[in-house]
Amino acid sequence: MAVYTDIAEDDLKWFLTEYDAGTLLSYKGIAEGVENSNFLLHTSKAPLILTLYEKRVEKSDLPFFLGLMQHLSARGLSCPLPLPRRDGALLGSLSGRPAALISFLEGMWLRKPEAKHCREVGRALAEMHVAGEAFELKRPNALSIDGWRGLWEKSEARAGEVEPGLQGEIRNELDFLAAAWPKNLPSGVIHADLFPDNVFFLGDDLSGLIDFYFACNDLLAYDVSICLNAWCFEKDGAYNITKGTAMLEGYQSVRPLSGEEIAALPVLSRGSALRFFLTRLYDWLTTPEGAMVTKKDPLEYLRKLRFHRQISSPAEYGLSL
Repeated sequence: MAVYTDIAEDDLKWFLTEYDAGTLLSYKGIAEGVENSNFLLHTSKAPLILTLYEKRVEKSDLPFFLGLMQHLSARGLSCPLPLPRRDGALLGSLSGRPAALISFLEGMWLRKPEAKHCREVGRALAEMHVAGEAFELKRPNALSIDGWRGLWEKSEARAGEVEPGLQGEIRNELDFLAAAWPKNLPSGVIHADLFPDNVFFLGDDLSGLIDFYFACNDLLAYDVSICLNAWCFEKDGAYNITKGTAMLEGYQSVRPLSGEEIAALPVLSRGSALRFFLTRLYDWLTTPEGAMVTKKDPLEYLRKLRFHRQISSPAEYGLSL
């Protein structure tokens, strides 16, 4: 979440008249994240999240995102729900942007997740994969292997500003992944961005998943690799195998990974580390000064990518083979 587009109070009050949302009491921007502009609203009826979809989000993708949240919620997954307007539409317009009101999910994200939390995340991710099986809309993953080279080309000329010598290393990595990427693994709807700030807990109990604006159709095990990267490394860059074991056990308690998926985890983890390095690099180099957004260090994911290159067996992630 972030704020790129500001809103005037009078415009927001007018926007709310199109919903059965009560009257506006207060609102504030939410600074975390990098994709859309988000605000926490307090109304006379309930707290809500207002999302303004920025230029990086295609308006044609919004029915997929909003419909997916409805679909998953109807199948028992705890996630926010889009609030319909009085005319039944899920999308409105505010400050020149497509906009939606989303239900507020109780809970907080964890700054220091432990192995028990990783287990719950693994279980919830598998539950989402299972619940998404019958979702009819499709959305290709523009930030998977077919899109990485184009994304790299947008940053390559300035990559040396972040670390000297990156150009050759990343070109070689792209060539390796293009040759090694698995093609016939189970696929379906994935979250594609299940970082700690997109998972809420109440105490030690997982209360819900949020921020489905990267969701798409791709390899299910690729989503697992994203979570290993996001949850199972410590701040000093070390991989925590206890957390990895817990996450993978939690996932497999709902949806066991196939032998082919397990064998592919090192390559998939390299790919997901590269994906987040590339998007962080682009944002690091191009986010305008003064935007109410927290830029994330791309070198964190470069270090993770280099770790995955040294993996010789999936067992090193904490899997029981």
